[in-house]
Amino acid sequence: MKRAAIAGFAAGAAMAIGGALGAVSNLTDAHPVSDTGEMTNPMIAGQAMLPDHDLMANLTASPEHTKLASALRESGIASALKSNGQFTVFAPVDAAFNVEGATANKAQLAHRIGYLVVPGKFDSQTLLAQISQGGGEARLRTVEGGTLVARLNGPTNILLMDERGRTADIAIYDVRSKNGVIMVIDKMAAPSGPPRQVALNN
Repeated sequence: MKRAAIAGFAAGAAMAIGGALGAVSNLTDAHPVSDTGEMTNPMIAGQAMLPDHDLMANLTASPEHTKLASALRESGIASALKSNGQFTVFAPVDAAFNVEGATANKAQLAHRIGYLVVPGKFDSQTLLAQISQGGGEARLRTVEGGTLVARLNGPTNILLMDERGRTADIAIYDVRSKNGVIMVIDKMAAPSGPPRQVALNN
């Protein structure tokens, strides 16, 4: 099922492929615990994120991700985030969102936005385990074939570095959806080169 979902993403994206901390001051990176002791989803800017909704539905509902949600629709990637596969979306807030002039070109837009999506579910516990096992960093292959690097920034905070060496902090962790997880980041991440072949994480 996962391969079929990713293949569907690749098919959709293949047609198109060929700051900052102040922006998240009204967000919360806490992991609320209910009265029963069960983990619940964090809210984004006061908006509930529902774990039984798909990734695209939650991103569309987020007040801080209107630009990303629009770009996902324009690039054709939105359909993949409604599928039954499992994905991790590193989601820059509106104030940080920047595709550097790529909006007029659908192929470039899909390339840039596909770089923010990683096949598989990489929540905070998974990332911390992979960082530990990887000797201090976890290298994540994005759906457009690029690489994001996750490292620790302090005892528990996870920092994300793109191929250009630019870094972003994860401002809100583990926004769970039925087909993956959203990690809210405070700066834009972008690939360094042209579109590449879609890749899978092992």
